[in-house]
Amino acid sequence: MRIGFGYDIHRLVKGRRLVLGGETIPFDKGLLGHSDADVLIHAVCDAVLGAAALGDIGMYFPDTDPEYKDISSLFFLKRIEEMTARKGYRVENIDGTIVAEAPKISPYREKMRHNIAQALKIDIDRVSVKATTSEGLGIIGKGMGIGAMCVALIEKYSSHP
Repeated sequence: MRIGFGYDIHRLVKGRRLVLGGETIPFDKGLLGHSDADVLIHAVCDAVLGAAALGDIGMYFPDTDPEYKDISSLFFLKRIEEMTARKGYRVENIDGTIVAEAPKISPYREKMRHNIAQALKIDIDRVSVKATTSEGLGIIGKGMGIGAMCVALIEKYSSHP
């Protein structure tokens, strides 16, 4: 078994839709980025890649490649699941945390869990999505951005699942 950690943060701006955990959330701002800027999915991607010692999301999906402009980050996660499976790994569980002052995450939590589980080809009971605030501190606390962290546990199999 191997453990990986992922972290991401993006600035909130007007004129973009807010996507977290593969769900579009009604909000007056969205996250600035080359893809859909889904910080939770980006953190999950880096956690899984890190656990498999495969580097980070930017190595495979650079923000300079026009192919990935405004693409759903779930595309990245599905490709990463395929990469880790080829190395003989299966994701055992995901534990993600969104850090944001607003909006409320709880109405979308189950859909996020479902999206992540589906992309990783695992049962939803292996995916946890939590949310917290930064108590008004820093750029997240001032409502200027949203961050996410994730821990992934993967297991090596002698034959591919």
